[in-house]
Amino acid sequence: MLYAREYPSPLGTLTLVQRGEALSALHFPDDMLPEALDDTQTALLDLAARQLDEYFDGRRQDFDLPLAPAGTAFQQQVWQALCLIPYGQTRTYGQIAAQLGRPQAARAVGQANHNNPLPIFIPCDRVVGADGSLTGYGGGLGIKTALLQLERR
Repeated sequence: MLYAREYPSPLGTLTLVQRGEALSALHFPDDMLPEALDDTQTALLDLAARQLDEYFDGRRQDFDLPLAPAGTAFQQQVWQALCLIPYGQTRTYGQIAAQLGRPQAARAVGQANHNNPLPIFIPCDRVVGADGSLTGYGGGLGIKTALLQLERR
């Protein structure tokens, strides 16, 4: 069963999705949503919403929630590495690839970022191009810019 909750954020309405006892997805306003979502409110979805409130208010830098993003072993490694990027800082795709012991895998790191089902909770917005430029983001570059600015204030 997939449980969902809409969350009104400064970025627009986000949709939080829970599968089992963990968060499995966060959808941005323009994302296509799975059809079989149950809007029964759960304690985990309420906790995730409270932690997002704290994050957007600048009172939270790390999330403390059970996360269960579905992905390949490599994607899971990338997503774990993203969670180690400190709040307010950025890393390049190449730096993440090198950290994983695969320095030639910058494009694969980019693809893993693109497929991250839990943006914000797994902070793929903190990854930038080799020259520091903002590159693609699932929610759009406007949202990526807003998240980076939020963390820099």
